[in-house]
Amino acid sequence: MSTTTAKAAVLTGPSQIEIREFPIPDIGPDEILVRVEGAGICGTDVHEYKRDPFGLIPVVLGHEGTGTIVKLGKDVKSDFGGKPLAVGDKIVTSVLVPADDPFVRDFPDKANLSESLGVYGLITDSPKYHLNGFFATHIVIRGGSTVFQVNDLNFTQRILVEPLAVTVHALARAKTTGLLDFASTVVVQGCGPIGLMMIATLRAHGIGNILAVDGVASRLEVALKVGAVKTFNVKDLKPEAVLAEIRALTKGRGADFAFQCTGVPAAAGGIWKFVRRGGGLCEVGFFVDNGPCQINPHEDLCKKEITAVGSWVYTPQEYPVAIAMLRHMASIGLPIESLVTHRFPLAKINEAMAANIAMEGIKIAVTSE
Repeated sequence: MSTTTAKAAVLTGPSQIEIREFPIPDIGPDEILVRVEGAGICGTDVHEYKRDPFGLIPVVLGHEGTGTIVKLGKDVKSDFGGKPLAVGDKIVTSVLVPADDPFVRDFPDKANLSESLGVYGLITDSPKYHLNGFFATHIVIRGGSTVFQVNDLNFTQRILVEPLAVTVHALARAKTTGLLDFASTVVVQGCGPIGLMMIATLRAHGIGNILAVDGVASRLEVALKVGAVKTFNVKDLKPEAVLAEIRALTKGRGADFAFQCTGVPAAAGGIWKFVRRGGGLCEVGFFVDNGPCQINPHEDLCKKEITAVGSWVYTPQEYPVAIAMLRHMASIGLPIESLVTHRFPLAKINEAMAANIAMEGIKIAVTSE
């Protein structure tokens, strides 16, 4: 691998990624140069790849990434949690929190809701910074970033930290309702990577009665492996039949809680029916605007007094929780690493995107070599 130039997969137009070379820049005193090992493809990457909803083009995507420190700025001594950093350390990155943002100053525990929040892999190209995403051989980590040293995790675990932080945050939001406990019956709708990690997160927290809803049989099979006890295939069952079966399992009432993990508006509108009176719901499926959904405020919300919360990405403080969760999942035998089903080299990133769009496998990784 060159020590003077880096290769990066640049999204130059909708569904158009080119591998380009850039000089490896000198880093500033508060920056870190990382040799990338790889990154997982997220649904957000796919949305940006297909139609640039965030207006980022040209951009180097990839935020579920990890790599090895090759250069440290002289002022960089430790990671976000206080662990010492050194050349050779394995790292993952969380969000870029703008310290001068008035919203962050006023609501420091809600930094994830700042409109100025930055995420590596979702930062547009600039003359000064080209290596902004993990779909590259190198990335420059800027000053003020939230970086975590994770030398004890293997590559597969490391690329799962970021999406697992999403489900850790969703669970934290759900807990604010006071409606989740060990006896809860929980529906998880959508068994893509986030939905499956949501199931695993719930199971790792001791919630055992998890019902999974999806339209892909192979993903429902994985749902059973990571913690679900029963599955419902919406390709085989009409919504009314799914509802009837859920009620049959819950004394005719419905689930105590539901997590909506798809980006499909019709599914987001329908999940309210699965929840019992006085139950709760967490919406964690829409990280881009896929359009409105329809609910009946009388039947779905007021009459049932459902407590609903939204969940948006995560805070830096939830990364250590996600990292600890990975270790815990391994200790109890939850096969979370099996979610990474495909690996493509950087040179074949367009094929990797196509495989993801075709729903081949579950979590697809792009490796730098």
